[in-house]
Amino acid sequence: MGLFNRNTGTRTATPTAPAVDPSLAALTGTYTIDAAHSTIGFTARHAMVTNVRGAFTDYDGTLVLDGADPSASSASLDIRMASVDTGSADRDGHLRGADFFDAEQFPEMTFRSTSAEALGGTDYRVTGDLTIKGVTRPVAIGLEFNGAAKDPFGNERVGFEGKAEILRSDWGLTWNAALETGGVLVSDKIKLTFEISAIRTA
Repeated sequence: MGLFNRNTGTRTATPTAPAVDPSLAALTGTYTIDAAHSTIGFTARHAMVTNVRGAFTDYDGTLVLDGADPSASSASLDIRMASVDTGSADRDGHLRGADFFDAEQFPEMTFRSTSAEALGGTDYRVTGDLTIKGVTRPVAIGLEFNGAAKDPFGNERVGFEGKAEILRSDWGLTWNAALETGGVLVSDKIKLTFEISAIRTA
């Protein structure tokens, strides 16, 4: 049904909500992130010429899914900063220190969703507050629903992949070093990636 436009005498289309993936619509419930089968990673440009990739290995989180109304869904995540792993002990030690995460004083990074929306098909967006070193700023995460399955142990699982980009300077992570050829050692832009497997709680 359209809406009548009094100015032109014509009808305009009524906006419709994006269709929700049918397989997600039946998955209303609370899910615990399975860290053993999930990855929370990041990528930073190094020396202007290559990428350094890393991940956090110690974290927990919860997804509350409302399949009929995705806007009522929510997510929370707690990440232990000392678990950062880039494959280099020296670099990881630097990241844990005061120049970057200051993990001793600020042991956790947290995310608390404030809104969620279906974009159509298997695509969704979750917006929330990301807190690093006591600084909280909003971040939007694009998510793709990968499906649901029951594993051999009887667990009901859901899977999502997500991406986001942030500027680390927005959270006070400003350490850098100038290059003789111009530019800086570590990019301000950080790409975040999420590969999530979550188990439905009883």
